[in-house]
Amino acid sequence: EEDTLQPDVFGLVEAARALVDDGFKVFPYTTDDLVVAEKLLDAGCRVLMPWAAPIGSGRGVNNAFALRALRAHFPDTPLIVDAGLGAPSHASLVMEMGYDAVLLNTAVSRAGDPVLMARAFALAVEAGRAGFRAQPMTPRDMAEPSTPIIGRPFDRLA
Repeated sequence: EEDTLQPDVFGLVEAARALVDDGFKVFPYTTDDLVVAEKLLDAGCRVLMPWAAPIGSGRGVNNAFALRALRAHFPDTPLIVDAGLGAPSHASLVMEMGYDAVLLNTAVSRAGDPVLMARAFALAVEAGRAGFRAQPMTPRDMAEPSTPIIGRPFDRLA
C-alpha cells in the first residue's frame, strides 16, 4: 500500500509459497495479523517478521496486543520486528515480549548521531532480552506489599 507501505498480505502468502517451493528460505515482512502469520507458516516460512508500525514511521509499537498474541501463538517460531521502531525503548519493549530480534534502518540512519544510536539500540535489545529471560513479575490491578515485615522492628506496630 502506497501510503503506509503495508504489504499485500494475499500476494505475500502466494509469493512466499512459490519461493519456498523453489528452495528459498523466506523471511517475510508482514503485518501483525495472526491469520496471515499462520498462512505464512503453512506456506513454509520458518521465521516471521511483523511490523511494529509502518516502515520508517518511528512510531514504535502500534499494537502491543497483536505482537504479544503472535509470540503466544507461535512460541517456537523466530519472530523479528521489522519496521516502525524509532527509539531504543521500542526495541527493548518488543524484546521484553519475547521477540528474538529487531531489524533496524531508519531509526539509526536518521538519528543525529547514528553510531551512538546504534549503540543505544544494541544496549536496549540486550536489556529487553535479559528482562524477558528474567521472567518479570505479573502485573496486578491491586497493591500487594512486597517487603516482608515479619522479624523487622516495626512488625509489632499496629
